[in-house]
Parts: sequence; structure tokens; C-alpha cells
Amino acid sequence: MDHHDHVRLIRDGVAGAGPNWAELGSGEGAFTLALADLLGSAGRIVSVDRDGNALNRQWRALQDRFPTAEIEQRTADFTQPLGLTELDGIVMANALHFVRDQPAVLTLVRGYLREAGRLILVEYDADAGNAWVPFPISFTRWETMAGGAGFLDTRRLAAIPSRFLGSIYSAVSVR
Repeated sequence: MDHHDHVRLIRDGVAGAGPNWAELGSGEGAFTLALADLLGSAGRIVSVDRDGNALNRQWRALQDRFPTAEIEQRTADFTQPLGLTELDGIVMANALHFVRDQPAVLTLVRGYLREAGRLILVEYDADAGNAWVPFPISFTRWETMAGGAGFLDTRRLAAIPSRFLGSIYSAVSVR
């Protein structure tokens, strides 16, 4: 995947949602860069990852490509309370599949969103994992899981083929 793919996967979920976003489990920031591209200088992004070194690499990439983007980086575990509120949207790209207790995390995440805020999930479209992707979530299972966590209007946004586990999809769900 390249930057164009990252933007394409989340574009329709970001459009019209408002400027205040977070990416949870952002790593080196492929989707943080996609958000910065889509939101422009009007946006504000909170980028959260446990790996401070990955956030440092992300920061350098953001400064090179989107120097006017307003980014707050937090070295933190997104499975724990983050104190975020009233976000217009959250991206979780290839992050939730590392969490065993996904419903508990979704309860936290839902609380960070304003009414009608959006959660964009980017995930492998599989239910059987491996050592690198231990708990993937197929789109069919995501629809059920999102509804169980109180999200509405879940819909698939896009998909791209993947050498691992078949394909990667994006979906948006609304608080």
C-alpha cells in the first residue's frame, strides 16, 4: 500500500465529518499522513501510539510532507483511557486486530466521539489470524461488533487486495 491507497481507504469516511480527529495505534503514521492530507491545515489530529520511536519517525514524515498540519502526538496505550472528548472522528487502521478484548476498547473509543462522530476501521477481511495479525475482524463480524458497541450506520468504504489474509477493507460507523 502507498499513500494514495491510504487516502482512498478513508476519504469517504472523513469527508464532511469535521476537523477534529485521532488515529489510535498510529505507528509510523501512514494513516495520520492520509488524515493530514484530507483535512488540510484546518484539521487537528491526535496521533496515539505506544512506540515513541515510531511517533518520532511519524513526526519527521509529517514535517516533510504536511508541515502546516496541527498534530498532537501521545505516547500511550489506546486500550487505556486517553481523556479524549468531542472528536469528529477516529481512525483505527490495523490496530484493533492486536487487541483481545475488542468490545472493551470500542466502549472507550465511542466515548471519545461527539454525537454523530465517526469511527473508521481499516482491517483485514478475515476472522482467522496469525502471529502478525492475531485477532482480525472480517467486515461481516465488524458490522455485528460495531452495532453491539452502540455504533450505527456501519458501511464498507473501500477494499484493496493484500498478500496477507486476502484483502484489507475500510468501514465507517457512526456514534
